[in-house]
Amino acid sequence: MTNLLCLLALALAADPTEPKLRQELLDRVKKDQDARFAMIAADPLGGKGEADAKKRAEALDKLATIDADNREWLKGVIDKTGWPGEARVGKDGAHAAWLLVQHADADRPFQQKCLVLLEKAVAAKDAAAVDLAYLTDRVLVGEGKKQKYGTQLLTKDGKLTLQPVEDEAKLDERRKALGLQPMAEYIKSAEAMYKGDKPKK
Repeated sequence: MTNLLCLLALALAADPTEPKLRQELLDRVKKDQDARFAMIAADPLGGKGEADAKKRAEALDKLATIDADNREWLKGVIDKTGWPGEARVGKDGAHAAWLLVQHADADRPFQQKCLVLLEKAVAAKDAAAVDLAYLTDRVLVGEGKKQKYGTQLLTKDGKLTLQPVEDEAKLDERRKALGLQPMAEYIKSAEAMYKGDKPKK
């Protein structure tokens, strides 16, 4: 009986304490991702031509609107109740919160603030180390510095290339330590996505 009660307690502890917030995060990420795939479809690795330019502009405008709305909403959540970690919103909800911050490039101070909060959440096992790696790189690149984990790419001459990274010789070693795929595989996956193939879940 004691074992059964322990298992029940663990199961209840695994449930997010704020399911409504979790659902809002997931809904907002769906809009974020739909808008990003629409942008990629309009501009696969740097499209050219007048029609493409119009589609790109429309997709970028929509994306900017969604990003701004998500950013301001999440800032309000964090100001009131702190970082939405796994205990509050589940693993998928915490991952969704990270993704919204990842796409908050228009507010670098907010990203930097969230990086500190995410570092604390990872240390408390309330967030994923992989998400921290991506946000660390995003903030570093935004500051004009070299990234650590090679998560940030750019399009050059129709191809995805790695943005500057520190100690590139040990890059795959650092990625492996966090459970990230080797750099060559990561670039291949990103190229497939930019050709319009949605990643399998």
